[in-house]
Amino acid sequence: MSDPGAAVALRSMSDPDPTSSGPAQTRSERLNQNCFCVTLDRGSLCEALEHEASDPAFCETFIRPKTHLFSNVPVFLSATEVAEMQKVVAAVETTAGLAAYKAAVLSWAPEISREDHGPVGALMGYDFHLGVDGPRLIEINTNAGGAFLNALLARAQRACCVEMDMPLTPHTFEDAAVRMFQDEWMRQRGTGAARRIAIVDDTPEEQYLYPEFVLARQVLAARGVDAIIADASHLRYEAGRLSVEGKQIDLVYNRVTDFAFDQPEHRALREAYRDGAVVVTPNPHNHALLADKRNLSLLSDPAMLKAWGLGPGHMAQLKSVPRTVVVTPEIADELWKSRKDLFFKPTGGHGGKAVYRGDKVTKGVWAEIERGGYVAQTLVRPSERMIKIDEMPQVPDGSLIACVRDLRRYLLLVEAEMTEQLASQK
Repeated sequence: MSDPGAAVALRSMSDPDPTSSGPAQTRSERLNQNCFCVTLDRGSLCEALEHEASDPAFCETFIRPKTHLFSNVPVFLSATEVAEMQKVVAAVETTAGLAAYKAAVLSWAPEISREDHGPVGALMGYDFHLGVDGPRLIEINTNAGGAFLNALLARAQRACCVEMDMPLTPHTFEDAAVRMFQDEWMRQRGTGAARRIAIVDDTPEEQYLYPEFVLARQVLAARGVDAIIADASHLRYEAGRLSVEGKQIDLVYNRVTDFAFDQPEHRALREAYRDGAVVVTPNPHNHALLADKRNLSLLSDPAMLKAWGLGPGHMAQLKSVPRTVVVTPEIADELWKSRKDLFFKPTGGHGGKAVYRGDKVTKGVWAEIERGGYVAQTLVRPSERMIKIDEMPQVPDGSLIACVRDLRRYLLLVEAEMTEQLASQK
């Protein structure tokens, strides 16, 4: 899910019903169209959040004011869809390891991004739309939020439709998250462990997902890691050490969206990262390698991928990346003519800001786009999740659908766990 305000719980469901008549329809498709009951037990969710945060007022303080943070109903996925997404992610990561690909993406990346200190990027987000031909990878994000919240959300679901098959959700996410951060430490340092981790953003208390920062801090603290939430502008880099309020930082869980640390308030973070004085994850190199929107123009170019030596199996998986091109003056007229079938995104964008569906683009907006700094991607309309409004099922007429299936896979945390859960449902 690209928008944290429309958070949804993801449930993996079994594959097609062999007894159904007409075109094959998966159980997940039937549930997305016909299961209108509320599956979220908000009381259980609040209890879990307050327990994890060690704060009896956590829900009242942080959750109730954000009425759209959690959806009352889940989006249902088939095991096949989840497996397909896993294969696409694997193909992207294999491609990112090719020398020719690295050379291409680093050629347009900021200088600070070119040094690889080792970390691969904590909680990378791979965003999919489920089109008629299966999952389509529309973008990759290094600042993906919501995983800690969704882990608890998944445990607060209840089956309320006959066909619902609620998989067991073991309480292993938090342990895996801590292992992930320590693995990132080892990739750069090679020995020991991070003793103090700073969760860093700009004015973190004002961020919509600040409740997640609090959860992450408590998860780390409960497992013996000193964790603090810090404003990036409060960091200090002196004598080869990054610190905040006099406390030395070993690892930064980076949630800043200034991906190259260019802003003046990020100077300490930039210099410490550049010198390798602190482990930063995700970091500018991770963003340059995977999340710059221009990279999608390479991942969706089969001729180039073949020339670089990518194997046919991975090339087949990357057909799931919609064709994307970098907007330049030379092709601007052609793109304008075909704009109704395109989606325009800033190359360094995040959080759905300054993105435009082609059929909504005005002449004024187009003047901005054609100057450059954008990519044009073949439009993939997300599938829909039917819900009830005022107890009446609504038909998909474009105005009464409250949730579309815009899905995010979090990397590094639950690959093995999810595979195990899916296998138990087959």
